[in-house]
Amino acid sequence: MTIRNTVTALLLALALALSTAHADTVTLNPEHPDRHVVVKGDTLWDISARFLRDPWRWPDVWEINPQIENPHLIYPGDIISLTYREGQPVLQLERPSAQTGADGVDMAGDGDRVKLSPQVRITKLERPIPTVPVEVIEQFLLNAQVISPDELAKSGYVLSMEEGRLIGGTGNKIYARGVNDRSTTRYEVFRTGTAYRNPNAKKDEVLGYEALKVADGRLEAYGDPATLTLVKSTRETLPGDRVIASPEDQTRDFNFVPSAPDKTVQGHIVALFDAISRAGRYQVVVLNLGHNDGVRPGHVLAAYHAGETVRDPVKPKADPVTLPDAQEGLLMVFRVFDKVSYALVMEATRDIRLYDAVRNP
Repeated sequence: MTIRNTVTALLLALALALSTAHADTVTLNPEHPDRHVVVKGDTLWDISARFLRDPWRWPDVWEINPQIENPHLIYPGDIISLTYREGQPVLQLERPSAQTGADGVDMAGDGDRVKLSPQVRITKLERPIPTVPVEVIEQFLLNAQVISPDELAKSGYVLSMEEGRLIGGTGNKIYARGVNDRSTTRYEVFRTGTAYRNPNAKKDEVLGYEALKVADGRLEAYGDPATLTLVKSTRETLPGDRVIASPEDQTRDFNFVPSAPDKTVQGHIVALFDAISRAGRYQVVVLNLGHNDGVRPGHVLAAYHAGETVRDPVKPKADPVTLPDAQEGLLMVFRVFDKVSYALVMEATRDIRLYDAVRNP
């Protein structure tokens, strides 16, 4: 997807979010500033958290200024200001001109103080700030995916390496079976890992398999086995690794417009990355929700820990009482597959645990 198409999609999403804004009033952060000058290292989520109690609600109060090209792209030096319109909070973007600093002071040296007003950016060398920290999710967008049991069964696999090698790396030839797609010569080598299942599911009830990309390959000759050359490796290739045709469009979108799901969504956390049983802020989790459930990138969900079941100390013969579920954090979905999705923990008031429930915020 090109930058122009990405921006267009983001603007359309913003317009939709604004047109379907919640009827209830957006609640401001009690310690909100009146303005914030964007600096390197900022994210849209963190800036929104300065102004709003619920950072994911920022599209509901964002004003698209027609004088600014690509209003979703916010750069260091830009100014976010809070105003009110008909009693409702509005976040506005101000862009200092080339002659004016972020504080409105004249930079041209002619002694006149210039009032800030939104202007079209002529040239910007800085990158726009991301919605979330890119370095946290990059590997999950570029080098990981989930494949279904059916896709796994139909995929090719590495049979052996050239010259009897035990492992393969960049420049090595590998031999693979089940490589039958003649529409492309570009393939990816994956290593399957965790099988994702619903809580209490049977062993054969699999939602999908973790697939970690280990190399890119180029098909040299069809056959059984087929011959491929490894053109780029991120780790060693081993016999048994899976071989899958590369998708035509390998671009990944790193910008997201946070919003609540369009319908009621309920699911569970079925796996944690880089954690055994608990996760915190900026850790990635796997949800048993996907395209089939109406989930898309940018959807924000609340995580809940199931309430404990306790006995009534005053009425010991009464039935046990289950306490209400306790909300423990917010997650933002950033990559979606058919039955599962990857989500980033954006806020955590307590540890988020394996099999905790997730639903609309």
